[in-house]
Amino acid sequence: MNRRLLTILLIAFVIALGCSYAVYRMVGNRIMAAAQPKATSVIVAANDVKIGSILRETDLTTTEMVGPLPKGAILKKEDAVGRGVIADLYQGEPILDGRLAAPGSGGGLAATIQPGMRACAVKVDEVVGVAGFVTPGMRVDVLVSGTPSGNQNSSEGPRVKTLLQNIEVLSAGTDIQKDNEGKPQQVQVVNLLVTPEDAELLSLASSQTRIQLVLRNPLDTQVTHTPGFATAGLFADTNPAPKARYTGPVVSHKAPSNIYVIEVLNGTKRSEEKFVSGEERQ
Repeated sequence: MNRRLLTILLIAFVIALGCSYAVYRMVGNRIMAAAQPKATSVIVAANDVKIGSILRETDLTTTEMVGPLPKGAILKKEDAVGRGVIADLYQGEPILDGRLAAPGSGGGLAATIQPGMRACAVKVDEVVGVAGFVTPGMRVDVLVSGTPSGNQNSSEGPRVKTLLQNIEVLSAGTDIQKDNEGKPQQVQVVNLLVTPEDAELLSLASSQTRIQLVLRNPLDTQVTHTPGFATAGLFADTNPAPKARYTGPVVSHKAPSNIYVIEVLNGTKRSEEKFVSGEERQ
């Protein structure tokens, strides 16, 4: 074969190989770019933010997220700055619109109250407050105990009754109040989310009776109807006394018979004769 022709074919092969590689890279990059989801810049918490706080620009930062965004994710800082936080935010967590109060509503506890609901404060101690385990977001039942006024049967003593059930706790903490001598003292205060009607009941119960909070499972939303209980019922024996039962063998005992034994002597012989009375014969 002509050497010149061989050289031309070799050069053409190298050029074709280079062009094929260039086309492969271009097409491959476009396919990979189309296959990869586009990253979106979202607003996240720069540090932990407590409920009731108002977001500042220093509390926010941005990060890139690939794939579908969470529902309600905020993309601009100006949409979050100045709004109240109605649920605790943690560092690196995306800021969602549903976890912030409406623009202009401010911060604090009031921003966490839903429309049509009320926040009612209840003073409790560590025992009444379930030993400090009542925290925001939990569900409790409210029990009241005391002696009903005008009770005809005073012998029953104080009564206890479940007043409210499945109530959400908004906040729990301490408040500084003064006693009768004017000295400051710390008082445990729990704010409950209730309807206006329940707020009236709770306010009356706070001044007239003793209140106790009972924890319940947040998934348990069933309302139980309880009749209440009186002190006298604690000592009442409502169950009948158990009857004694004998599990051993049954033995029948017959009344002793009237039998007479007479000893008969006949010479050297000795014998006994038994006679039954007339009543036993019949």
